[in-house]
Amino acid sequence: MSPQEKARRVGETMFAVDTASKDTMGMELLACEPGRAVLRMEVRPLHLNGHQICHGGFIFTLADSTFAFACNSHNRVTVAAGCSIEFLRPAHAGDVLTCEGLEQTLSGRHGIYDMKVSNQRGEVVAMFRGKSATIAGTVFPEEGRP
Repeated sequence: MSPQEKARRVGETMFAVDTASKDTMGMELLACEPGRAVLRMEVRPLHLNGHQICHGGFIFTLADSTFAFACNSHNRVTVAAGCSIEFLRPAHAGDVLTCEGLEQTLSGRHGIYDMKVSNQRGEVVAMFRGKSATIAGTVFPEEGRP
C-alpha cells in the first residue's frame, strides 16, 4: 500500500467515527495525505459567541481536528502533546473556513504540525501549531504492525 493510499484510508477510517468533527461541528474532510490534511466547515449561527462572531473554541476545534488527521496519516496512532493558536481575524456566520495542516517535522515519536485556517476569501483567520506524540497501535490493521 502506498503512503498516499494509507493516508486516504486513515482519513476514511477516522472520519467515519468522528462524531465531534463530522456530526457536531459539520466539518468535511477534503484531503488526508501523508503529513497533510484539509478540513472545511461553514460557520453557522450555533457557532457564534456574544459578539456574533465565531467562537474561538470552534475555530480551535477545526484546527485540532485537522491536526489529528495530518498526524495520524502515517497509520500510527498519534495524539496531541501540546498546541497553541493565534486568532488573527474574526469569522462570521456564513463564512466557510478551510484548514490545511502540514507536517513540519517528524522525528521518532514526535512531530510538529502547522494548521492554517482561512476563510472563503483566502484571508487567514488563525494559525495553530501542534506537537504530536505517537503511541502504540494503528488506525486500521496493517500487515506486520500491531
